[in-house]
Amino acid sequence: MAGQAAAGLWTTTEEAPAARWLDAEDATTRQALAWAMEHDTPVALRLANALAWWWFLRGRLAGEYRLLCQAAGYAGAGSGGWCAAQLWLGWTAQSSADLAASLGHFTAVRDAVAGRPPSRALAAALAGRASTLLLMGRAAEAAGDARRSLTLARETGNPGAEVLALAELSLGAGYAGDHDEAVRLARQAGQITAGIPGGLARLCSSVLTIVLADAGDLAEAGRAGAAGLARARDAGDLWNQVLLLSRIVDLDVRADRTGEAAAHLREGLRLAVRTGYWSGLLPCISQCGDLCAATGRAAEALTLWAACAAVDQHQGPTNPPWYLTRREEQLRHARQALGPGRARAAEDRGAAMSLATATEYALMLTDPSPLPSTAGPGQLSARERELVTLIAQGRTNAQIAAELQISVCTVGSHLDRIRDKTGCHRGPEMPVRLICAITERCPVPARGPSCAAGACLASPAPGR
Repeated sequence: MAGQAAAGLWTTTEEAPAARWLDAEDATTRQALAWAMEHDTPVALRLANALAWWWFLRGRLAGEYRLLCQAAGYAGAGSGGWCAAQLWLGWTAQSSADLAASLGHFTAVRDAVAGRPPSRALAAALAGRASTLLLMGRAAEAAGDARRSLTLARETGNPGAEVLALAELSLGAGYAGDHDEAVRLARQAGQITAGIPGGLARLCSSVLTIVLADAGDLAEAGRAGAAGLARARDAGDLWNQVLLLSRIVDLDVRADRTGEAAAHLREGLRLAVRTGYWSGLLPCISQCGDLCAATGRAAEALTLWAACAAVDQHQGPTNPPWYLTRREEQLRHARQALGPGRARAAEDRGAAMSLATATEYALMLTDPSPLPSTAGPGQLSARERELVTLIAQGRTNAQIAAELQISVCTVGSHLDRIRDKTGCHRGPEMPVRLICAITERCPVPARGPSCAAGACLASPAPGR
């Protein structure tokens, strides 16, 4: 059943019923796979490879990485089942932002079949290597592998690898500034429809959106992105949804559609976390910084960009040169708006963040709770007001984190944002000043029924 459904997934016409079939039989295949891992490892490897594309579409492949590694370990290096498992492991590691492991899996397949006649497995391995090398910033090597993959894919009749090779050549051309060639290659990839799974067809929409936006054709990029996202949602294709949402956010921000940008960002962030698609998180976090800059939140923008830069040092560049040039201009404006001291503090906060903490921070910043447009404590969200109340009760950051079921780092990010919004620094005066401003009532009973924010601090009541 899994083999028949997998064959259907590798077509654009039978993908939807095949995926629904596997959805319905999830419990059965899980039980069969668990049994086979203990009693019949060749069957386990066949079943895992048959289910891998469905796992990928449904955002579950990252969670099956160890199982695939174990199943591949039962097969001989260079065998068909082993090669298929290594290719899936390469894509899983890439989506989990482990680029070194990803390159290792793809290279293992290349080396295992290198001395044999041209094969579909070699074409696929070279396409995977090209994708990972481009993410690592090794553009020349990526282009060489992609061109070789394209030749082999056409020679061996592997349209899936052909699409991937054209996609990587398109992205590489765009990163090099040859936008016309990038668009031409992306459209060429999109013309291949026979013998490829629907997910690869939707990938072509993602690549076309990216290169059209890079070329400055924002209207056409928007149409391609919206169409691709609609198809990905219809198919339950979480991988392409994450990929497309970050690019659509960029288009939203550039068109001043800040409300839509925030909604798309939150959706993309949640999907990336849910699926373990960590490499898709970084573009979303970066775009959240752009949205903050566009809406006058310079401190938050600098924090998010610094967090992305810190991750980039380990993962490799993720943006084309034109984007980095635009970022330098945005950084300059944000630093000028804040001044040296506050700008440095905001960037230091970001540089200290892990990817997970930066994700929590971005989710907080895209909270759909409406915020008043006036400056000051009235801008605080419901969660931020809750934190102020807990601070007023004398809770520590660790106690607040435990009560609200968030990390201590997220508590610190909340408090930093409260400080940036209000100018109040944590200390004995912070809860009094903020509660006074938020409620327009003095929390010190010895004072009048109400006062301006902080008025009670000017002449504190005896004993308080």
